[in-house]
Amino acid sequence: MSTAIEQRWAPHVTVATVVVRDGRLLLVEESIDGRAVLNQPAGHLEPGESLAAAAVREVLEETGWQVELTAFVGCYQWTAPDGTAFLRFAFAGDPVAHDPALPLDAGILRALWLTPAELQAEPARLRSPLVQQVVSDYLAGQRYPLSLVKEAA
Repeated sequence: MSTAIEQRWAPHVTVATVVVRDGRLLLVEESIDGRAVLNQPAGHLEPGESLAAAAVREVLEETGWQVELTAFVGCYQWTAPDGTAFLRFAFAGDPVAHDPALPLDAGILRALWLTPAELQAEPARLRSPLVQQVVSDYLAGQRYPLSLVKEAA
């Protein structure tokens, strides 16, 4: 007989940020299991970190870009084919400054700017269906105040 603790659902909590400049989306090309895939700058929430701080940190670590968050896009739930559950909190942000000398996270091949059409033309290269869903929602105007995401004191 299993206990309630063993049955507790514990998804991976991740953040992602949509950054747009001159009509192009900031994306990362990363190596996952030997495949080069496309993703928003994204990653896992770290202990003691707010969701907003994690989003800003991940963009910097994966692209060298400093961003200012402007909106909350949405919360997305997805289960990968291997059964891993993810809960993604997506933000929108404006690019502020770039440091091309900053080393990128392990596994990140490069940061690149693609038009929405270029991204849509590469469905087999998306890290997950969340990448296109978040972009589609953002492009449809889905934006909420950052105050929607609260951190208790």
